[in-house]
Amino acid sequence: MVFSTIITPSAILIGAILAITVRADDSLQRPVPFIFDTDIGNDCDDVLAMGVIHALQSRGECKLLAVTTTKDHELAAPFVDAINTFYGRGDIPIGVCRSGVTPGAGRFNILAAERDDNDFRYPHDLVSGQEAPAAVAVLRKALASQQDGSVVIAQVGFSTNLANLLASSPDEHSDLDGKSLVKKKVRLLSIMAGAFTTDHREYNIVKDIPAAKIIASQWPTPILWSGYEVGLALPYPHASIELDYAYAPHHPLAEAYVLYNPPPHDRPTWDLTSVLQAVRPDHGYFDLSAPGRVSVADDGRTTFSEEDNGRDRYLIIGDHQKSRAIEALVQLSSQPPTQQ
Repeated sequence: MVFSTIITPSAILIGAILAITVRADDSLQRPVPFIFDTDIGNDCDDVLAMGVIHALQSRGECKLLAVTTTKDHELAAPFVDAINTFYGRGDIPIGVCRSGVTPGAGRFNILAAERDDNDFRYPHDLVSGQEAPAAVAVLRKALASQQDGSVVIAQVGFSTNLANLLASSPDEHSDLDGKSLVKKKVRLLSIMAGAFTTDHREYNIVKDIPAAKIIASQWPTPILWSGYEVGLALPYPHASIELDYAYAPHHPLAEAYVLYNPPPHDRPTWDLTSVLQAVRPDHGYFDLSAPGRVSVADDGRTTFSEEDNGRDRYLIIGDHQKSRAIEALVQLSSQPPTQQ
């Protein structure tokens, strides 16, 4: 028996409309051009978030353009380079700030200097952050190279680099000032900062309150806030650290987690949530608040006020979403590297 498909004029018209709709929706573009701004070394969630990013890139969902650090220690950027190299992407640009904020090495950035038989345990080229370019220059170059309205930035540390970006002047990468460049190139800022359903002076805010106030008052594109309460509600199961990373004799994510706070310890997934929602906004892992505006007080507390057509929203996690979100974060962060 032979079956034939009849394509009617109305079917053709509907298909054309759907195609146009998809092409017109920038949020459906894949891979998402992605920038990661991190205070890596102050908590192990930054490291797990990098695993999520690399897994999403391997799946064709995002492309990591650059990583910038807000922890001012010389081993922060080298450890970022070690992680990128572990995943086969050692050429990703890395920029640093020189702010003097949290200048200690932290509990696990020392892995960048760890050697086995005189060779780096985790191979990388960048030996010291002193050799890395300034974060603002890296950010401006990355943004200028992308299509208008396409870039997603995840900020999971202090607001230092992005506040400096807004204040930057035209350079060899773009004749636009920083705020104009951001407005032209950035589609979304996904930021792990603040607290919106509990009274809490969140770490990423209070470590650079002036910069956080600049982002809250001057950032020109939509901002999605993942507050302290969201990551706290999604603890990373320590059994995954002990089991799911064993495909490598040494794994930078698992080793960083153990050095930060050894299992049995289920660390909140603060920074991972900002990455997951930024790249997968339509998967239903979280709900979103009504639109509004976030403000930062002089003591670092954050306040959200609803506004029609407001720039900001914050993440909400319901009990029915928790197990699925945790499973996604575990599966992505522990995904093995793929051949590039």
